[in-house]
Amino acid sequence: MVSVYSINKGINQSIEFKGLKAQYIWYLGGGVVGLLILFAVLYIIGLPSLLCVFVIGASGGFLVFKIYRMSNQYGEHGMMKALAFKQLPKCIKVYSRAVFIKL
Repeated sequence: MVSVYSINKGINQSIEFKGLKAQYIWYLGGGVVGLLILFAVLYIIGLPSLLCVFVIGASGGFLVFKIYRMSNQYGEHGMMKALAFKQLPKCIKVYSRAVFIKL
């Protein structure tokens, strides 16, 4: 008997777009919107358009490079884990034994 329903094998997997995983897609989208606004501001200020294009192109290339690097380095949840690990104290100092004495 042949099934008429196709099976979705990508269920419960994180979103991936051209190698970018999960939240990095949003970071890249926000960066592109920010670069668009920066281009408009530079153009309105009166800078030559060729200079504006060069600045935005260099900034965009750097943005894409950094976000792809973070996506490959940290993965889907790794950046949150790395930020949480930085907030842990290196050591806990106790100067009194009162914490360990039961009353």
